[in-house]
Amino acid sequence: MSILDLLRFELHLAGQTLPFTPLDILLSLIVPLALVIVLARIIQPRVARAVRRLLIRSVDSHERREHILKWGRRVYRLMWILFLFALVGQLFGAQIIAYLVILSRIFTEPFYSAGSTDISLMTLLLLVPLFWFASWFSSVTRKTAERTLFTRMSMDAAQRFSFASLLRYAVMGLVIIIGLSLLGINLSSVAVVFGVFGIGIGFGLQHVIANFFSGMIIVFTRPIKEGDRIQINEFEGTVESIRVVSTVVNTIANETLIIPNSYIVNNAMHNYSFDDRRIVVKNPVHVAYSADLDKAIEIMLEIGDECLYRVPGKEPLVRVSSFDDSSITLLLLTWIQDTQDKYASTSWMNLEIWRRFRAQGVEIPFPQRDLHIRSSAVDFRVHPAD
Repeated sequence: MSILDLLRFELHLAGQTLPFTPLDILLSLIVPLALVIVLARIIQPRVARAVRRLLIRSVDSHERREHILKWGRRVYRLMWILFLFALVGQLFGAQIIAYLVILSRIFTEPFYSAGSTDISLMTLLLLVPLFWFASWFSSVTRKTAERTLFTRMSMDAAQRFSFASLLRYAVMGLVIIIGLSLLGINLSSVAVVFGVFGIGIGFGLQHVIANFFSGMIIVFTRPIKEGDRIQINEFEGTVESIRVVSTVVNTIANETLIIPNSYIVNNAMHNYSFDDRRIVVKNPVHVAYSADLDKAIEIMLEIGDECLYRVPGKEPLVRVSSFDDSSITLLLLTWIQDTQDKYASTSWMNLEIWRRFRAQGVEIPFPQRDLHIRSSAVDFRVHPAD
């Protein structure tokens, strides 16, 4: 059988012969669509630039220009949809309604029945918008409750986060249950099915289940919350979001860490802002043994007092930390208002210490070793060669 014979082969759908062949699909649908896409790729950038220039000259407001462009993009997408419908309608001809009825019958034909529950392809397809709507509606409910209800109640940020997360999960579960009932799915039948496969699913998803319940523990006990500054092993970052099974942390290097919730619950973690975002910044400095310690301490206290990130009312402290091999270690302790500014404040104070020590003659020594050569009976004089 040649390729041409394959292209002219009749197509069937649910016992009905379709009014087109693969060759008709190629010539009437694929080729015109490909040509239009190529032309759109060539013409669209030029048209978009011309429209933007025209709007800049004719419309003064930036918001109004963006509003017009947004509606223009919507019209452009609508034109594509109408074009696709026109191509498909040309393939089916006047019998398109009859074939749509056949197609709907195929999608609504149940392939699984259990009691009063009938599951078809249409049921599975409708699950996608159901779960999307449940997630969207629960997020909107959470944000609305945080702005209106929780702000009026005497709750701290951690309590608001916990109750908002609990409200989101409750609303999501309620919407899914109502949606499944509207789709004709008997929840008791679903429970029986999950009961049969529960053991196998439990073994296969034990880590997922552990992370889910760990997420619930995080919500209720609040060891961390969104916006906290934490350190995990050698990584330090800000908690961006706490999800059902994982937590997203953005590091100071703008790296995103996806951490399983069970790891957070089962391991020690440094939370810099658990109940107070103020922390003490430590600036160790080495000074020479010949330096004036009182003068060095005075300079460091001035620097800590002038720090822009310092907590008002919290005076800086300087302590003599240790006597090392080639220097004395002084430690400047400064309270700052937000843990997010730890590195900025540390860098600023270190730079000021170096500048003022240099200007005031306080020496920051290099590491050094003193070598003492004892007298020896061995003659180290160099004799000329014979």
